[in-house]
Amino acid sequence: MKKCFLLSMLLVSLISLQAQNADSLWVRENYYKIERMVPMRDGTKLFTAFYIPKDSSEKHPILFNRTPYSCSPYGEDKFSGRLLFSYWVNYLKEGYIIAIQDVRGKWMSEGEFMDIRPFNPAKKGTETDEASDTYDAIDWMINNIPSNNKRVGVFGISYPGFYSTMAALSGHPALKAVSPQAPVTEWFMGDDFHHNGAFFLMDGFSFYSGFGKPRPKPTTQGSPGYQFKTQDNYDFYLKTGALKNFAKIMGDSIAFWKDLYAHPNYDDWWKARNPMNFVTNVKPAMLIVGGLFDAEDCYGAWNLYKAIEAKSKFTENKLVMGPWSHGGWGGRADGSYLGNVRFGSKTSEYYQRNIEIPFFNFYLKLRGTVHDIAEATIFFTGENEWRNMKQWPPKEITSMDINLVPGENLALEIVHRKFGKYSEYISDPAHPVPYTEDVHLSRTAEYMTDDQRFASRRTDVLTFSTDVLSEDITVAGPVIADLVTSISTTDADFVVKIIDVFPDTFRYENNYLSARPGTQAYPMGGYQMLVRGEIMRGRYRNSFEKPEAFKPNERTNVKFTLPDIAHTFKKGHKLMIQVQSSWFPLADRNPQKFVNIYTCDDSDFQKATIRIYDDSKIILPVLK
Repeated sequence: MKKCFLLSMLLVSLISLQAQNADSLWVRENYYKIERMVPMRDGTKLFTAFYIPKDSSEKHPILFNRTPYSCSPYGEDKFSGRLLFSYWVNYLKEGYIIAIQDVRGKWMSEGEFMDIRPFNPAKKGTETDEASDTYDAIDWMINNIPSNNKRVGVFGISYPGFYSTMAALSGHPALKAVSPQAPVTEWFMGDDFHHNGAFFLMDGFSFYSGFGKPRPKPTTQGSPGYQFKTQDNYDFYLKTGALKNFAKIMGDSIAFWKDLYAHPNYDDWWKARNPMNFVTNVKPAMLIVGGLFDAEDCYGAWNLYKAIEAKSKFTENKLVMGPWSHGGWGGRADGSYLGNVRFGSKTSEYYQRNIEIPFFNFYLKLRGTVHDIAEATIFFTGENEWRNMKQWPPKEITSMDINLVPGENLALEIVHRKFGKYSEYISDPAHPVPYTEDVHLSRTAEYMTDDQRFASRRTDVLTFSTDVLSEDITVAGPVIADLVTSISTTDADFVVKIIDVFPDTFRYENNYLSARPGTQAYPMGGYQMLVRGEIMRGRYRNSFEKPEAFKPNERTNVKFTLPDIAHTFKKGHKLMIQVQSSWFPLADRNPQKFVNIYTCDDSDFQKATIRIYDDSKIILPVLK
């Protein structure tokens, strides 16, 4: 049977390769490419590649992507693989002009690059920001690119998602539709490099050691990152030690790395870089897209949508969240699984065919309809079904409080008890809790659905579980962790994980299909699927602007919000909560001493006794 499966997969791959080759041939026969230096209002010129239909018998819309990751390959005889081997080819078959631009200061564009350049709502004269660069680029395109219909859309994933948000603030009348996807939005609260003030060291260091290097002049060559001498990230980050040691390795040339260290708290510098502060009177139609299991910008997708809903009430604003890792809807993966967890259908293809392409066709080609696209199209894992919602979070949710009582199963109904018990563990920075049990170098995408049994077995992880569920429980919206704690030191982190425990007898049909490529079948019976995890740096429990030390052994509240969940805990499963104080090397280690973590010494790290009292609760938004 397994041989038959492998043969069938080989056949599917060959058919797919043939289709891609046919698409590639079609694109080259029907499109040509030009490259131009597009002038901005301050005289800076940005390198832009245009893929234009040879058919000039009709006018064509422009779909625009601005990126710091290169619009390569360079040369008018070289076509981007994104056009030939991804779903982007469907836009070419629809007759779109595709424009891809190196942003200011990156690759072949002139100027100086700035990370998450702040939006300036009061620009004058030749002052620029990313919104004005978008405006100027669009203005040039509609007046200089042949056979365009003067209707423009912008889209992009991750950092290009940030540039898409900035495009929406440009105010150009030709810009009709924008889709920020996994958009970089808030780098202190929840995207990429910080979560609730905790520094995401592994992603930050591996990314900025290459991406952050200065580029004195336009180039077609990228910079290599740090050359690791081990394949074990846990070992490398632990042995390197305190953050000041990483600053020494990084050196003085990487400006944003120094900015991170210079702004340890949520100050005005960070607030100026939060586009959610400026999303008022957004003119183009918006389609916000994200992954339920996006390890990088899950926060941005949920919260950018909510910010536009709150601050720009007349904007046509829609949300899509699927069971994807970072950008999983836009690559070669079909969205039918992540790691060991399967979703029962090709969710990426569904999104591309039924939502994104119809969205742009309606606003840019004036064809079709968007009436079939719901306000919020959300994939609920567990039940593995798309739901069309009238709003998000849904109006029909009710709060379910679950107290963390030691020695008892979690109660899903109100239980009247006299509180006073606590659970206790010792958090040791010298032996932090790993974020996954695997040994590897690069941070995995799959950890967002990984089996948590390895963590349940540790003495520094508290585990609370319900009895076997007698009925389905659907959670829809943000989860609130309201912890009552005391610690023996002056600072600590708190990680809360929401987990779906599969029945001991559970297995997928043809169970070996659930395993990662190249591995043996993973035992899914008793699988503890991470549904959502989040960290909170305890010093920010009362204010992200003004951190406060804990008073040793004094009870205090630590309350924070986890990113939204869309998951059904099925009858026969269990709902589990885990609490711990490290998540390494995903997040940097808290020395558990109230010092500046960016400048502290290795000697500042100390053990802490953490108590979680039984009046602590997790508040779930349950959809009835």
